[in-house]
Amino acid sequence: MRIHADFTKKAIVRPGDAEWVPSPLPGVERQMLDRIGGEVARATTIVRYAAGSAFDPHTHGGGEEFLVLKGVFSDEYGDYPAGTYVRNPIGTAHKPFSKQGCTILVKLHQFAVGDTRQFSLHLDDMTFENGGAPGVDFAWLHRHGPEQVKMVRWAAGSRFPEHVHPGGSEVYVLKGTLSDEDGDYPAGTWIRHGDGSRHAPYSSDGALTWTKTGHLSADVLGKWVE
Repeated sequence: MRIHADFTKKAIVRPGDAEWVPSPLPGVERQMLDRIGGEVARATTIVRYAAGSAFDPHTHGGGEEFLVLKGVFSDEYGDYPAGTYVRNPIGTAHKPFSKQGCTILVKLHQFAVGDTRQFSLHLDDMTFENGGAPGVDFAWLHRHGPEQVKMVRWAAGSRFPEHVHPGGSEVYVLKGTLSDEDGDYPAGTWIRHGDGSRHAPYSSDGALTWTKTGHLSADVLGKWVE
């Protein structure tokens, strides 16, 4: 299966663009944003757990990174409410479930071999600093090699100067609306820009975004672009 598998092209999935597809487990559905592979795949996905649903125990052969969008995600190690960012490196294992139901943005098989830090961090515990433009603040979530993951807070009327993304970028809009020269991206929109892409993002009414950069060059993607 190949969905938005050309990483050199801009990809956009707005709310309502992708259908919910049943997973192999009852009560767990998915919206596939990008994917290369079958049930085991390099994938970026919105996953929705119905109340009381669970996923089989599994090991993360290529690592797992996720952001809880709604509800409370749980496993045998704890509970992760909306606003929690979690990284489970290559070789980690767990049995996920949700008592009340939840929705997460999850990325699979996208870890560098040496990226071994396992942690969770909630939005309330993040420290924001100015991102280089008035009204644009960010909080670090993770850094490893060229990969940088941040939470970005856009004040109403804020604008970031036109810039190039070496290694590409990926954005998920959590609140408000983000815009650029190609259009508007309301909450629930996923945007991916290819290696070397250029844009000038802004927000008229304010926004909160999860942003990842530097992870989409051919060197990082490796076998997935062969």
